[in-house]
Amino acid sequence: MKKSEISFGFVVGTTSLAFVVSQLDVSIVNVALPQIGRSFTADVSTLQWIVDAYTIAFAVLMLSAGGMSDLFGSKRLFQAGLLVFGLASIGCGLAWSPLALIGFRAIQGAGSAIMIPSSLSILNHMFSAEPNKRSRAVSLWTAAGGVSIAAGPVLGGLLMQISNWRMIFLVNIPICLIGILCSIKLKESAGNENRGFDIPGQLIWMLAITALIAAIIEWHHLGTNSPFIYGGMIFSAGMLGLFVWREKKARAPILPLDLFKSTNFNVLIGVGMVLNGTYYGTVFILSLYLQNVLNYSSIAAGMAFLPLTAGFIISNLTSGKLMQKYGIRVPILIGLFIFSMGCFCLLIAGPNTPYWQLLVPFLALPLGMGLAVPAMTTGTLATVDRNRSGIASAVLNTTRQAAGAVGVALFGAMATGGTTAIVQAIMISSVSTGACVLLYTILVFTYLKNN
Repeated sequence: MKKSEISFGFVVGTTSLAFVVSQLDVSIVNVALPQIGRSFTADVSTLQWIVDAYTIAFAVLMLSAGGMSDLFGSKRLFQAGLLVFGLASIGCGLAWSPLALIGFRAIQGAGSAIMIPSSLSILNHMFSAEPNKRSRAVSLWTAAGGVSIAAGPVLGGLLMQISNWRMIFLVNIPICLIGILCSIKLKESAGNENRGFDIPGQLIWMLAITALIAAIIEWHHLGTNSPFIYGGMIFSAGMLGLFVWREKKARAPILPLDLFKSTNFNVLIGVGMVLNGTYYGTVFILSLYLQNVLNYSSIAAGMAFLPLTAGFIISNLTSGKLMQKYGIRVPILIGLFIFSMGCFCLLIAGPNTPYWQLLVPFLALPLGMGLAVPAMTTGTLATVDRNRSGIASAVLNTTRQAAGAVGVALFGAMATGGTTAIVQAIMISSVSTGACVLLYTILVFTYLKNN
């Protein structure tokens, strides 16, 4: 193997470790939710907080982390993120109460927010002069994350079979250590010393997203007439408006609004939000469905998600080849269409549905997402200059994680109330998400241009 190829593989492999561990903890916890609930006598809303504490922190801090990557250098931020994530994983594994677990999950999310934009920025800096290599690197990076998010429930089921739910967090520690040690050999990107840091903007953004997610999660429990619910929605909308105003005035905004002057950037951000919102919500509710409705054991539920892993491996690698031949548009369109069909196919999920009937949607969802996401990520980075790759990747991943948190909150709210509610929630979400993704496919066809 040539030296350049070894260098390429080392860079992609090292940066991918961050995406692997962050995406693993998005999904690995889902199969453990029933056991965590029994361990702490926790209700569905508490379980939603255990999932969403991670994604909220991930979403609200990533914009600042993207700017910090451009300011201080991506290698330093990458290493700091791995360290924070590893320490928080120890805390999750030793958590003594639901509140402690939620708190450490939030710190995990902060670690992910730090390391994900910096890992993508490293790839963009390393291969900015070689577009084909950059596309290939991003495809492999995305494939690693896609496989991890799909393999999470499988690995979680296996770990709980030999131990308990605490092990699903402790498994992160060796991955983080390997990532830190390997990153020592990476080249540091030049920081932008003229860039400031918008603390007020960060605080406003954090309040807006947290209030929105909290209101959705507690909606079923408190009812729509509760001041907490409608007050939270109004407060969130006000904070979002204030955030936009602040970013227009800030000297160094965490969300440069001029990014949204690009039609491609806007369309691609929308692709990420639609896919993450529907996928995260669907996996959350399917984990409850398999164990609470079909009465699968944790290991059986984990193995039931195995087709998702295979689907991501196949589609992520295929996406890179399609990009090289047709650009970003074709894999995104095909991926969105397949994903929407997978959503509709979940309509077959009932109280006694045999597993073989679930195989089609369990394959279609990762196939569609895996085709679209690498092209979406590559296209987003191509819309900005190299020295803004950190903030561009942060915007992309922030909006995706925020949408994922909303998806878990909405789907979880619909599933509150026992087995009948879970089945009904799958029926409602299948139609609504399938239609939403299909409509967005038409928008992509109309407005997205190859780049």
